Amino acid sequence: MLFNSFSFFIFFPVVVFLYYIVPAKWRTLLLLMASSYFYMAFVPKYILILFALITADFFLGKYIEGAVGVRRRMLLIFSVIANLGTLFVFKYFNFFNENIAALAGWLHWNYSPLLLTIILPLGLSFHIFQSLSYVIEVYRGRHPAERSYLAYALYVMFFPQLVAGPIERPQHLLPQLHLTHKLDFGNIRRGLERILWGLMKKIVIADNLAAYVDQVYNYPHNYSGPVLLVATIFFAFQVYCDFSGYSDIAVGSARVLGVELSENFNRPFLSLSMAEFWRRWHISLSNWLRDYLYYPLALKARGNARFRLSWALFVTMVLIGLWHGANWTFVVFGALHGTYLVVGQFTKNARERLAGWVGLTKIPRLLRTLQAATTFFLASIGFLVFRANSLSEAIYIFTNALSGTFRLVGETVSAFGQFSLSPFVNLISSLTLEGAGRRQFVFFWALIILFFLLDKKAASENEMDIFRGRKAWLRWSLYIIAALCIMNLGVTHEIPFIYFQF
Repeated sequence: MLFNSFSFFIFFPVVVFLYYIVPAKWRTLLLLMASSYFYMAFVPKYILILFALITADFFLGKYIEGAVGVRRRMLLIFSVIANLGTLFVFKYFNFFNENIAALAGWLHWNYSPLLLTIILPLGLSFHIFQSLSYVIEVYRGRHPAERSYLAYALYVMFFPQLVAGPIERPQHLLPQLHLTHKLDFGNIRRGLERILWGLMKKIVIADNLAAYVDQVYNYPHNYSGPVLLVATIFFAFQVYCDFSGYSDIAVGSARVLGVELSENFNRPFLSLSMAEFWRRWHISLSNWLRDYLYYPLALKARGNARFRLSWALFVTMVLIGLWHGANWTFVVFGALHGTYLVVGQFTKNARERLAGWVGLTKIPRLLRTLQAATTFFLASIGFLVFRANSLSEAIYIFTNALSGTFRLVGETVSAFGQFSLSPFVNLISSLTLEGAGRRQFVFFWALIILFFLLDKKAASENEMDIFRGRKAWLRWSLYIIAALCIMNLGVTHEIPFIYFQF
């Protein structure tokens, strides 16, 4: 069931209504049944896999809490193998088998790969990471083993964040599931505001940009120069609005039910460095890998401290890329960001001295603008690899994206001095696609500029949305405008969220 589907707009109000009228002792079961129904709307039989892992981890958590020494460690290892083994079979088995077959062919070995005809259960990566966080926290003694099977199952299956996060920790979510949440109209208002904003980002911005991006990236060799560059910029905003829009709807839906989920985004396109970008982008995944992979790797690696940290950071980012999907484009995406972060660490002092030497530190606003623009440019290169269908297509897009762009921009700028608008019109015409006119192209850019200004305004208020704290008449005006935009400018057919595939 998609958040942007008509069925969800029937499902969610019914669940909220039932949640607040049934006795408190039945609410956990109600939400678990609702979450199961929500998941089964996709592929019903795969819920058996989720509940098999839930059952195993529930009992393993209790056994780990009571065990000591080697037995305690072996129980943890068994849980990790069960979870990651399941993920490997469904998500990576064919990928690794195909690559082994390719290597065997290159070495002239006789090897026939066994390929599984299965599809990846929706949200399996998110489910497994949330399950592992529970088991690891119990193992480390930071959270007691859960005694209620229903509460633990709901911790993993809670429908707002079941399919694409945010990835929760047991300390944050489990205690809330044991509370009796009273009907709070403040929570309902803030939750609905967040849902409305998330739908605005998904349906109006992301889904509209997808039309341009998909046409270019699905047939990249049909285009060159500025079109590829514009499509890459559009995809950066598409994937941000798509994923953060999902997170907004998830956080808002949970808030209506009285549950507070973790924030997953914090205006990443305002970041001044790639390190800051990853502190603002997909926060729950970054924090998960930092605590459970990066820190252990850094502590166990050999060599001097700087090498250990750099090596652990690079490996972590490669695995972040691989987590996104079984394709070499995702591996390169992770390696690219790992290189960004490692190089950024080693060059930080030199870059600060250079900025001081050229006088940029005396103009802090200009310096911040240049840093943010550079960060966005580097992130966009990563998104290019992320979106490309193959590495060869990614290389083609990257090498051709800038060809002809500077010439067209130069002609356009010089034309203003001659009071001629024809080069500007030619520039717009060259960027429009078949089936998409100039007005639609200008509309796309207007969406991006409007969203960026709203995002920046929210940042200046240190708020996650633009509605909170406004006067009633202004808030209702914004609600109506947002609803009208969704109804009149939004994409009407249901487009799945990008991160559903992970």
